[in-house]
Amino acid sequence: MASTKLPTHIFHQFDKELEDIRTKVLSMGGLVEEHLAHVLDALSHGNAALAETIAQSDYKVNAFEVDIDEECTEILARRNPAAGDLRLVLAVTKIITDLERVGDEAEKIARIVASLIANENPKSYYIGVLAMGHHVRRMLHDALDAFARMDADAALAIAKEDREVDREQDATLRQLITYMMEDPRSITRVLNVILAVRAMERIGDHARNICEDVIYLVIGKDIRHISLEDAEKELRGIER
Repeated sequence: MASTKLPTHIFHQFDKELEDIRTKVLSMGGLVEEHLAHVLDALSHGNAALAETIAQSDYKVNAFEVDIDEECTEILARRNPAAGDLRLVLAVTKIITDLERVGDEAEKIARIVASLIANENPKSYYIGVLAMGHHVRRMLHDALDAFARMDADAALAIAKEDREVDREQDATLRQLITYMMEDPRSITRVLNVILAVRAMERIGDHARNICEDVIYLVIGKDIRHISLEDAEKELRGIER
């Protein structure tokens, strides 16, 4: 299994600083997961008040990003980290950017959900959105778990799921377009659902990005611009 753990240092304070930013990333990820779960719950149960609450809560995610980013800057300035420590700090700065963007998408979806509930749209409009939402939420959770365990193999497996999310998006959009063709009066409402679908797909993209950062952290290989199949070959070569 391509996984590792944080190195230890002569200066124990440095160990504490690295562990602190790692812990804060997981706390930020947990908050973003919670927001997404509440949005899905609001849509599933028609709870507009819950959706509005999440739409107003993105500042908490932003505060996490600012705090962690400042801590990473301090480490770079004072500790001049090298090798794996530097990769950890750089990976963290990229991961928190993706988490902040997931938070933005969750806020956007929450506002759409509140509008959809107010307009009392047919439940059939939401089936694809909910399915995609639960999928990308699992991806996000598993990506953060791979980061916590520093498991590159798990990260690669999760990254591959983004293709399935893309297929789910295509199927859902086709169904929504059918609704608009059958009833032109539904166009405005269905367009709002389409915006939510696309936001869900972007969350899947961000989860994949986090997985790519985990792989970079563990094996020192940037796989952003190579195929997942080539990335898998890289991992197998390292394990041998």
